Amino acid sequence: MAQCVQSVLEFVQDSFVPMVSVLCSEEAERVTRKNNLNFVELLRPFCRLTSDGHIRDPNNQVQAVKNLRICVNNVVTSPSTMSASLSPAQRRLLNEVVLSCQPQDNTVANMITAGDYDLHFSDHSVKASTPWYSAWRKTLLEVSTSKHYTATTPWFEAYRENFLQSMPASDHEFLNHYLACMLVVSSTEAVPVEQFLKLSQEQHRIQHSGEYTTPKWFIPNTLKYYVLLHDMTEGDEQRADTVYEDMKQRYGPQGCYLLKMNSRTFSAEEDEQIPDPWSQYLHKNNLHNQDMLDDLAPNLNSSAVENDVSAAEVDHHHLTKKDGVFNSLENHPLQLDSVSSSGSLHTLSAVNTDPKKGARDPENVVGGAGSHGACLTLNDHDHIRQFIQEFTFRGLLPHIEKNIRQLNDQLVSRKGLSRSLFTATKKWFGGGKVPEKSISEPKSTCGLLYPPEAPELQIRKMADLCFLVQHYELAYSCYHTAKKDFLSDQAMLYAAGALEMAAVSAFLQAGAPRPYPAHYMDTAIQTYRDVCKNMVLAERCALLSAEILKSQGKYSEAATLLIKMTSEDSDLRSALLLEQAAHCFINMRNPMLRKFAFHMILAGHRFSKAGQKKHALRCYCQAMQVYKGRGWSLAEDHINFTIGRQSFTLHQSENAVTAFRQILTNDSKQTATQQGAFLREYLYVYKSVMGGNEVSLPQLPLPCIHSSATRVYFGHERCLAEGEKQAATHVSLDQEYDLDLAAMWSNLEEQLVAAVNRGVVPGNFQPTQCCLNSQTDNLHHPLAVVEEPIIVEVTFSNPLKVSLALSNLSLLWRFTADGVSPSQEKTTEESSEETITNEKDTLAPGMTQKDDFVTTEIILEFHMGPEETKVARLRLLPHRTGQLNIVGVVYNLASVSSGETTPSTEGQQTLDLMVVRGKQDLKIQGPRLNQTKEDKTLVRHGPDRRLDPIITPPMPLMEVFFLQFPTALLCGEIRKAYVEFCNVSGVQLCGLRVASTHPDFFTFGSRATTPLTPLSPTSSENCSAYKTLATPPGAQPGSVVSEMLVSAEDFTQLSGVMEIPIDGSTLQPGQSTQLPLWLRGPDQEGVHEINFLFYYESSEKGIKISHRVLRHTVFICASRSLSVQASACRSSVSPHHGLDDKGSSGTLVFIDVENINTSEAGVREFHIVQVSSSSQNWRLYKCINPGKDKDCKLTSRERAKLCFKATRCKPRQATSDAVKKYTFADLNLGNERIISSATPCGDFFFRCCRSSEFQQVDVASARTSSSSKTQGSVPPMNRTTDITNMAKKCNELDLNIIIIWKAYVIEDNKQLILEGQLHVALQTIGKEASSLNSKEEAQEMVLFKFKSELPPPVVLPSAELSQIIKSNLHYPETYTHPFLQNSLCVVPVTLTLSNCSLAQVDVVIDLRHKSTSPESLDVHSSFTWVGQTQYKLQLKPQEVLCLTLRACFLQAGVYNLNTPRVFAKPAEQDSMCETSQQTASPALIIINNV
Repeated sequence: MAQCVQSVLEFVQDSFVPMVSVLCSEEAERVTRKNNLNFVELLRPFCRLTSDGHIRDPNNQVQAVKNLRICVNNVVTSPSTMSASLSPAQRRLLNEVVLSCQPQDNTVANMITAGDYDLHFSDHSVKASTPWYSAWRKTLLEVSTSKHYTATTPWFEAYRENFLQSMPASDHEFLNHYLACMLVVSSTEAVPVEQFLKLSQEQHRIQHSGEYTTPKWFIPNTLKYYVLLHDMTEGDEQRADTVYEDMKQRYGPQGCYLLKMNSRTFSAEEDEQIPDPWSQYLHKNNLHNQDMLDDLAPNLNSSAVENDVSAAEVDHHHLTKKDGVFNSLENHPLQLDSVSSSGSLHTLSAVNTDPKKGARDPENVVGGAGSHGACLTLNDHDHIRQFIQEFTFRGLLPHIEKNIRQLNDQLVSRKGLSRSLFTATKKWFGGGKVPEKSISEPKSTCGLLYPPEAPELQIRKMADLCFLVQHYELAYSCYHTAKKDFLSDQAMLYAAGALEMAAVSAFLQAGAPRPYPAHYMDTAIQTYRDVCKNMVLAERCALLSAEILKSQGKYSEAATLLIKMTSEDSDLRSALLLEQAAHCFINMRNPMLRKFAFHMILAGHRFSKAGQKKHALRCYCQAMQVYKGRGWSLAEDHINFTIGRQSFTLHQSENAVTAFRQILTNDSKQTATQQGAFLREYLYVYKSVMGGNEVSLPQLPLPCIHSSATRVYFGHERCLAEGEKQAATHVSLDQEYDLDLAAMWSNLEEQLVAAVNRGVVPGNFQPTQCCLNSQTDNLHHPLAVVEEPIIVEVTFSNPLKVSLALSNLSLLWRFTADGVSPSQEKTTEESSEETITNEKDTLAPGMTQKDDFVTTEIILEFHMGPEETKVARLRLLPHRTGQLNIVGVVYNLASVSSGETTPSTEGQQTLDLMVVRGKQDLKIQGPRLNQTKEDKTLVRHGPDRRLDPIITPPMPLMEVFFLQFPTALLCGEIRKAYVEFCNVSGVQLCGLRVASTHPDFFTFGSRATTPLTPLSPTSSENCSAYKTLATPPGAQPGSVVSEMLVSAEDFTQLSGVMEIPIDGSTLQPGQSTQLPLWLRGPDQEGVHEINFLFYYESSEKGIKISHRVLRHTVFICASRSLSVQASACRSSVSPHHGLDDKGSSGTLVFIDVENINTSEAGVREFHIVQVSSSSQNWRLYKCINPGKDKDCKLTSRERAKLCFKATRCKPRQATSDAVKKYTFADLNLGNERIISSATPCGDFFFRCCRSSEFQQVDVASARTSSSSKTQGSVPPMNRTTDITNMAKKCNELDLNIIIIWKAYVIEDNKQLILEGQLHVALQTIGKEASSLNSKEEAQEMVLFKFKSELPPPVVLPSAELSQIIKSNLHYPETYTHPFLQNSLCVVPVTLTLSNCSLAQVDVVIDLRHKSTSPESLDVHSSFTWVGQTQYKLQLKPQEVLCLTLRACFLQAGVYNLNTPRVFAKPAEQDSMCETSQQTASPALIIINNV
């Protein structure tokens, strides 16, 4: 149970106090009315004695009476019989008592921690309530550290106090029977003694005439106490003293008293402040007299009863009017019933708190004009207090003591008789029970009554007297004895009363000689409720027992008892007891939080049925603390729905809206029908509450907004162009954000910015972000451009299973302008303000928006299906520069029932009633900070400014369109397309550049080498992309047609950033231009993603946005075309024999071309139309193919081998200029000559060379960096490196081959001619090169070495050193010898040695046969060299030396003379460096016999 202000001992003692009645004369009543009080009300604050009294028990032992309180009431007679239940008037007034006692709204809530829960109670005081911990907790901190605690419920205490006072007197017990009667007469009476006699006779008539059943009197000889009331301001004090002396002679000094009062004069009223102790007592309703209540009910026309009923009727009518909304909810076990008779707080001011006063002076109402005790001084207060003490100590207690002795003597005399004989005597002499009802009823009912003189009742009287004067031991003994008698007589009502008081007496005994017999109480409650059908007595018994059990820490037993007492006959009682049971659960040693919450829900339901709306709301709110956030969504929905209804009924609009909002925002598991009912209820309440609010828009709970998923797009949405034009893809809201792609675009933009700023990226550079989302960098304010739209994509989610209809959806914003433009002479009201917002404009849709600052687009209809997630793209168009803040969205919300069709006019009006307008804020939480130590220990978030753009002055805006842009190409295919640049803004643009992830894919050409080609796509149809010329007459196919010396600088734009060559370098507003664009298919097959980033600037400088970019992404599907492998070898012709018209020695170049194209592309055949070379040192000059075809045709999977001669360029050409120049040599195999040094052939050649050079440089730099650490200080390695470089330089070729082809494709029954080029870079003689890049081998992992090792032994690369010396054999091809005449044939052979290096070389020649190669074995080898068979020579740099050898043959045949082995090493090197030189092809000689 909740903690009470009184302790359990105080509560039980105050529940049973001696009753004293009062009879006043009219004059005495007039005297007390001067103080706005009657006599009973005058005495009430002083009825608790401040000192202890004493009595002597029958054993003559002194018994102390401590803290005694007496109850003084007016005598109110009633002829009605006793009832087992409270009257309707009593019920209504108890209802008003509970209704008037509410927790204050402005009190600070106390927090109690129980388990994992923090519960808040808005109560006045909180203290511990367990037997092992009884100290009061004064602060909230101490309470939170305690394990057992509770909160106060003053409304329950007020109910309990008034309930106990309002209990009707019954015949089976005497505790609330009157023991004495005060007879009060004023001293101003003519003959006061006569008035006393009249009052005494009146009291005797009431008690003994038998006309009245109430009031009931304890004993026949009731104590009469005579009080003379003297008004100090009116009567004669001396006369009063004389009358009092006469009274003492008549009634004795213990039976009368002179009370002097009204001593205060009005002159002293202003100077002296007298306390008012009566107000707290008069605020409580005195309901002890049933007759007065019955009389009061029909007479109080303006009292609380009438107001209560009228309020209930109004409340019920209020709910009935809303049945269209409320009754739509499905039935629920805890659904609120219709409102019963209840009161409202505004009627409490008219409550007549005292029935007696209301009956006698109906015009006097509590709380009226005038204060209480205005004529009394503090001395008068003391006189009244002394009067009560005198009456109690000298009159009441002796009277009780005397009666206890008399009753005890009767009982002692009875003990000598046996029980059976005594019972028989009572039957014979009429002392038995008198049946009140028919004899047919069973004896176990409560329908048996004892006569007043019955011995069993005398025992009960004695027990009650002892209990009232706190002699609990003797009282327990008497109750226990009476209980046995009653049970033996089957008088269950009497037995239950004896059991109840025996249990209470046992509990109150000092020192607790015996444990509290809780089973007595249980038996008594069961008997009252089930046998006697008296719920009033059962309730009293339960209240006492529960409080006692609570004081002993038996919260579980107390809760069980209270729950058993709930029934359908009284909602108020059930609600209060269920609430107390809930508090018992939370105060157990292990708090049972869920049981607490469940019983608080039940209590709230019963409070609601009883009309206690505020208490019902409080119970539901306290229970919600337990259920909230625990996954009990259905329970949360029910609680929130009830809270919303109760709050709406109590006109707590904000709480009602909040509660209904919780139902709609939770992850509801309700059915669609139930959710629809919730939504309609919410809309109705919302519209009723917010109907007249035109100040600001309130927050709406639906639909849910995923703020972090909000995306913001700056600029116009790109639309695809019509016809053949293909617009640049740029950035779209339809594209998914990719972090890797964003990094790639940022890298391209950095390249562009660095190229503009002479290779340096500015420190304040920020990548352009056209679309902001949760993954982008939003720490800085984004920059938007005036007159360019801002599109905000908001993600809405409908959590319900019913559809939602949103309308008039738009953005809310605040705008701070930079300043009024000079042309605006008239300063408007809006421009004079610092911040402009459109919230007031959006209160009612259709009002004029602030279009002169920002134009707001409105979406008229936005429908969301059940559980649908949908995005809305809302636009703003800024017209002024400044700071824009997008703060939220505003819209109309309505529910759409399933199956709803287009409403008619009447239906539309009905639907409009359920439409509410509100807003939702867009609050985006920034990223978690994790930089400093504080950031890591605390949870801090950075800013997210994607919704706070800065509006900047106008900027140029460019659109890019592509014409004839292919989607599929052959590898190496050259295609010509066109690109169109349009300036669609009002600002001039310049500085147009482009960067790409594949710079070798396209070229705009160079101004120096671009051919004059048609500028329009239509005029360029069926034209070659190459610059072609006719073959000169007389020229042979395969011979060099032309040679051109081209500088690489002629082909500008070789870097990753290209300037776009538009005329004038600027585009005026509205101007557009077209440029040709050459494309080359990637060398690798597959789908390639190629990204372009166009860069442009404004011609005006100093703008916040320094530049703008435009993105474009294309996907090219590359198919196989040709595979080219090329190799070079030195010609075996000796230099002095191999000189041709060019005057230099040659190199043979072999080119293998294979058609690896599949038939899927429809390519019929490839034609190799031209082979060109480009190099700084070498060039092709002749095709030596034996075939005479003009060109080489290759169908699918065919392969051809072409052989060319290459020679060095003329020295004057190679060194004629300091700038490196490339010699382009074209060898055409057809009728047309393609100028390879012009665009686009030369462009793509240099771009491909550049990309391959970058790869080689990267690999070489990596190798150098990894090897320089270990090879930097070893001199032998330096020497080896020099030798290697020398050998490499000897074999360097550096010849680039360009193979130009045409492919014939059949497509749509038409033959198309495709053309393209492949590149092969021959770097070294003897190494094969391919047009297809081989896959890079994975580099092996290098382990760290922590110890210095010896340098590895020198291993020379034999591949380079084996080509230092070139050897040739010169001999006759056939030789005829007569073997019959001479058996030995000696043939002279000349061996020519050529030093190909620039260093002096030592050469060793060995002619001995040691060859075991398969080639030498196939040919007859029975010959020998005669003469000197080993030579050691030294050749100077590039020296040619001839040796004459002689070969000796024994018979005719074919012989291979290429058997000499040549070893060479650079001079001044040790013999370990000798390397066997590569030999030429087999040298065959035919020996004929004559």
